[in-house]
Amino acid sequence: MDWRTFAQQMASMARDLLAQETVGDTLERITSSAVELVEGCDAAGILVLRGGKVKSLAPSERMVTESDRLQGQLGEGPCFDAARPETSERVFRIHDFNERPERWKAFVPQARALGVGSMMGFLLYTEEEELGALNLYSRAPGAFTDASETAGWLLASHAAVALSSARTDAQMKEAIATRHIIGEAMGILMGRHHITEEQAFDVLRTHSQETNTKLREVARRVCETGSPER
Repeated sequence: MDWRTFAQQMASMARDLLAQETVGDTLERITSSAVELVEGCDAAGILVLRGGKVKSLAPSERMVTESDRLQGQLGEGPCFDAARPETSERVFRIHDFNERPERWKAFVPQARALGVGSMMGFLLYTEEEELGALNLYSRAPGAFTDASETAGWLLASHAAVALSSARTDAQMKEAIATRHIIGEAMGILMGRHHITEEQAFDVLRTHSQETNTKLREVARRVCETGSPER
């Protein structure tokens, strides 16, 4: 591998990741970058483990989705393990799916039937109730070298920073939008019922608690219908 060229590609990718407009766009750019930049990588995806359930994000092809589903069903696999909070390992690799597995004995033969020849998993991000791993696939056995693993780890590290930034930005935008719609709903209630700002907020909050509905949804209903009631 020409590491100088790779470093230039990584720098360009890092800038590109930070320029994406949404979290979804960032995820798709991460997986497409993996296929472009990591030697031997035919497909990539991000496996999310939330409450013990597996979800595939930005898979580059169906094989990735099927592998994630299989790992979730079996509760094992390199990417599934990379996303576990209790493990200290951050990189997993299956060199050759044709070899007799010493680990993930249920997953390997079933993944082989999906067309997987070799794969790697990298811890991508962790949150209080959510963990994620970047998984890279090749149809060829023995496709990933030590250089591939190093490249994958560098990509995952850059991707984790970009993803964290994208998620924070999305949360801030949502918070601003929520504050705006609540303020608009309060204004409607104040004008219609001749109540104070504090009383209007109490109406929203009380209805949210009594109906187990998010405050933002109650506010949206007021903006659309003039009333918190369905």
